[in-house]
Amino acid sequence: MFKRHLLSSSIAMATALGGMSSAVQAQDTKYDAEFDESTALEEVVVTGVRASLSKAIDIKRDKFQIVDSIVAEDIGKFPDNNVVEALQRVTGVQVTDRGAGEVSTVAIRGLSDVTTTVNGRQIFTASGRSVALADIPASLLRGVEVYKTRAASQISSGIAGQIDIRTNRPFDFDGSKVVLAGRGIYQEQADSTDPNFSGLFANSWEGGFGKFGALVNVSYAETNYRDQSITPGAAVPFVTGDAPEGWVPYERIQTDDDRVAESPVWEPGLESGLPYGAGSTLTMNGEEVEYILGRDAVFASDFTGKRERPAANISLQWAPNETSEYLFEAFYNGYRNESFNSLNFTFVDWWGDNSHLPRGGEVELFDGTNVVKSRDVAAPYGFTSGDILSGKTDSFVYALGGNWDISDSFRLSSELIYQDSTYEESFIAMRFDRVAYGLGVDFNTGNGEPALEFYDNPETPDVDESDLTDAAQWNVAQLYDNGGSREGDAVTFKLDGELDVDWGPINLVNFGLRHEGRFASEATRGQEGFLGRNAAEFNDNLVSINKNFYDGRADIPLSWAAPNGHYIRDNIDEFRALYGLTAEQALTTFELDEDTTSVYAQADYEFDIAGHILDGQFGVRYVHTSRDMTFFDVAQLDENGNAAPETGSGSNSKLLPTFTVRYGITDDLIARFAYTSTLQRPGFTQLNPWINYSPTVTDANGTATAGNPDLEPVESQNYDLSLEWYFADASALYGTVFRRDIEGFFYDAKSYVTHQAETEDEPSRYILTTPGNTSNGVLQGLELGATYFPENLPGLLDGFGIQASYTMLDSEQEVPIYDDLTGKLIGMDDTPIFGVSDSSYSVVLAYDKNDLDMRLSYVWRDDFLANYEARSFANPLGVYREAEVSMDFQASYDVNDNFVVTFDATNLTDEEYRSYYENQSVYNLGNAIFSRTFALGARYSF
Repeated sequence: MFKRHLLSSSIAMATALGGMSSAVQAQDTKYDAEFDESTALEEVVVTGVRASLSKAIDIKRDKFQIVDSIVAEDIGKFPDNNVVEALQRVTGVQVTDRGAGEVSTVAIRGLSDVTTTVNGRQIFTASGRSVALADIPASLLRGVEVYKTRAASQISSGIAGQIDIRTNRPFDFDGSKVVLAGRGIYQEQADSTDPNFSGLFANSWEGGFGKFGALVNVSYAETNYRDQSITPGAAVPFVTGDAPEGWVPYERIQTDDDRVAESPVWEPGLESGLPYGAGSTLTMNGEEVEYILGRDAVFASDFTGKRERPAANISLQWAPNETSEYLFEAFYNGYRNESFNSLNFTFVDWWGDNSHLPRGGEVELFDGTNVVKSRDVAAPYGFTSGDILSGKTDSFVYALGGNWDISDSFRLSSELIYQDSTYEESFIAMRFDRVAYGLGVDFNTGNGEPALEFYDNPETPDVDESDLTDAAQWNVAQLYDNGGSREGDAVTFKLDGELDVDWGPINLVNFGLRHEGRFASEATRGQEGFLGRNAAEFNDNLVSINKNFYDGRADIPLSWAAPNGHYIRDNIDEFRALYGLTAEQALTTFELDEDTTSVYAQADYEFDIAGHILDGQFGVRYVHTSRDMTFFDVAQLDENGNAAPETGSGSNSKLLPTFTVRYGITDDLIARFAYTSTLQRPGFTQLNPWINYSPTVTDANGTATAGNPDLEPVESQNYDLSLEWYFADASALYGTVFRRDIEGFFYDAKSYVTHQAETEDEPSRYILTTPGNTSNGVLQGLELGATYFPENLPGLLDGFGIQASYTMLDSEQEVPIYDDLTGKLIGMDDTPIFGVSDSSYSVVLAYDKNDLDMRLSYVWRDDFLANYEARSFANPLGVYREAEVSMDFQASYDVNDNFVVTFDATNLTDEEYRSYYENQSVYNLGNAIFSRTFALGARYSF
């Protein structure tokens, strides 16, 4: 809609620059100005774990910024499946969200707003601000740097830091190079062995044309996965067995009830929840009435799927002479995923006569509380759901650039970059539902897992109501047919200059500009219908029955009948007709153009203080962003099926100073200080002002969300002080204290609105959340790291080493408190920052001896506040993750100079992952198991 001028403006600047190339002369320079401090290190032949760690130490030592890195022990020799897994052993990095056969989320010092670059170029997926790091295979990597501080010459986004992924280039090799690698990865829960292949082909030639090199690196990874989880739902109040007049024993207390004059009786979404001490009361019709807190539901998820990730990198380098070099690169990463979620959901909030059930209507409470531990439930409503999700991503990055030596002291480099990324999604879900005879539930058996048993009705001998696999007991209920697409592209022009000067202590000046034009859009479709026929009337292909759920580790149903999403998807037109639906076209929800222009200047300085070198950088980066937006209200269509548009525009500017100092106390002891400023930009969907309403499936309030087109970037002022001791070859000890003062966190305001959805017979109340720059926070902490390979160990012990890191964090975030009805700010409260563990550590035992390399790694992070539960029913609100552990092993053996065999395993201790509300002993929540993996592989190079 807006993007034509973005391409033309960037090409015009690139054309203007082209005339400079004829003036290039003097000395040879490397291509990438941001990486030139460590390019000499790239010539080291790295062949083992020890050499890899040694190289990472050298990069850390030579950078002005505070940087940690990982380097492949050999070409394509990363032992991990993707970048996230490779990063989990880096000091200050925490990973989480294990599932679908991998770890998917990375945080630096507890913060997840990380800017990702590939060879210094910022990349993204579709309409997002960032890329899914898990989509980048480790087999394409030469190395990864984690920048915890930034220079003025670097991109300013990402308040957590920057992760720069480096791929191979043809000039990295002397002549030709071919590397072929393959692994078979066994996923234990899915009982599947999956392929992972990669190939690198590179060569370079010299002649009258100068030097020319070409490289192609391709990768393909396939994963079949199975994740399983069981979760008791949110806590809600019930009257006790001694019910007040007009109520029955153990009846649920809704927020609004006509029997209570001073409605609402209680509010969902309370920060700390309702009091759970024994004898706690609510005011009902002017009287204090005791209540108990029970869960509203228990649900289990058997999540299976298949994921494919093709990826490729092409690099062409040409150096026509010693004073210039040109580069073309193309980077592709793809994603194909088809997942099936077999969900078993049952409400446990029914009241009435339970005397016919085994517990006889008795309710067991946790000692000293009013929280229900176990109970029977008569006639509970429940459903199973077969949800199939298909997603496809294709992302391309093309870069054309060069660098020129204008004179002995002046160098220029420039790039023109084009990115294009699309994502398409289809979601189909069908529900089977029924009212069961009865069930017994223990919400916490002692280890966080619930127990659930469906009862058989003794008065119906021909039917076993406890058999959840009997299709005749289920009705075919709702069908949900949704989908959408997201797309984004960008044209980026970069120009960087470097000037050697002799201005007293200042010896080098860098300057440059970066202009980027981004276009993003999203589209969505969605419809639903209800059938109400018995599942036994249909073809057997409609029914999917899982087996051995949760490995039998919990006392819960091991199998159930659910709609077969694969069969429904393959026959979707037939099912749409059955429900009276037709195929829908996706409707555009927004189109957005964003222009960002930044300019920077920085200088390197150096002093000699009594024979000790004090050097560093100082600089400033100015960033200006403007955007034009069109949003469409797809919930309100006119008679022609068109959505109402709303246009808007906005802009902001930031001046971001940086200052770093590095002091050589001795030849091996270095101190650093850094002050930097960084930004987090709002996601494009956060800017959409239209309200999206989601009716509830329970008796609670619905939820509604809206964006805010006036959101400003979050700004962080960063302070780092480090001390590093490089005491031996491949050995170092270092520590950093740091502080982040963060202003303008995105935080949701809450208010109540009334709305009548198409599926509702009358208007109902919704909880509306809208983001604003209304929260500030402070993150401070300490990180320690060490790498040590002792010298002269005897015999077989020679070759042992250790890599260890520890991070301690303290965070505080001021969050606003809003009036429920008006949404006005009425106060502030202090909470931890989401996702921040108080402490985390990793220990890697390494062995590098002759032809054998081995690593055993143990990674641990403390429990943390992960997110807030949906405000429509949450009580309490905060969701915490239990401490997370991962133990992994990697080994490789060099059969000869060209052939290497590998073995690796992840999640060796077969961990269970848990979450909880506030008090874990009474408010357990999620319980999940994920696959262990075991892989055999081989790599051949020549």
